[in-house]
Amino acid sequence: IVVDDQGVYDEIKNYLKTIAPHKESIVKYHNPRTSVFEKFGIERQIKTSFGRTVSMSKGAYLIIEHTEAMHVIDVNSGNRSNKADSQEDTALETNMISATEIARQLRLRDMGGIIVVDFIDMRKVENRKKLYEHMRDEMSDDRAKHKILPPSKFGLIQITRQRVRQEVNIKTREEDPDGNGKEIQAPILVIQEITETLERHLKAGLKKITLNAHPFVAAFITKGYPSIRSKWFVTHKKWVKVVPRDAYTYLEYNFKDKDGNDLT
Repeated sequence: IVVDDQGVYDEIKNYLKTIAPHKESIVKYHNPRTSVFEKFGIERQIKTSFGRTVSMSKGAYLIIEHTEAMHVIDVNSGNRSNKADSQEDTALETNMISATEIARQLRLRDMGGIIVVDFIDMRKVENRKKLYEHMRDEMSDDRAKHKILPPSKFGLIQITRQRVRQEVNIKTREEDPDGNGKEIQAPILVIQEITETLERHLKAGLKKITLNAHPFVAAFITKGYPSIRSKWFVTHKKWVKVVPRDAYTYLEYNFKDKDGNDLT
């Protein structure tokens, strides 16, 4: 338990001394000069959890759209294999990861009514059955009444879910600094997105990678100690060249290989 208020900290410590003295050490005091949310990345987690795009492991991500009639969730694998057998395995793995995250998102946002999930197509009947059973298991702890239909031939799973409380809707997009009146993805998520994209390219075997980004973003990645680029080097043992590009917008970036070709 991390507390950034001295009075509340003392109160909790005294209470724990009374009811569970052996648990007193779990309470930590955080200096209020820095935000406790910033220290532990809470703001980033909120933006990530409630945005239109939800990132997952292995490069997979969800797109969540809300309409008057229903909620629609699209499952995407970050990088698919071109081989048929590998494609089926990748689809199953991505769908299983997505089912777990979808069950979590339904509870987090308390999404009610009709939810249609577009999973990645799978040819094998046993894989579709495995996904359906996994989805049911992941939602078994959901206290809201719900019903899950088996996957259709197009890979769609339909869910009806009772809303327990008012749906959580947190604003995750911000005004464009360019002043054009548009809304853009929260800048707090850009570095995470860049890091995930970089990891995907490095896992693909690329050795020399250059990152082109807006000067503000490039400076944020390269300045300070330890810098984000230094952390990348410690993790992956690869040095990434970062090039500031004045022509880029704040959230625009791209990776290039050693020959200057764009990486997608």
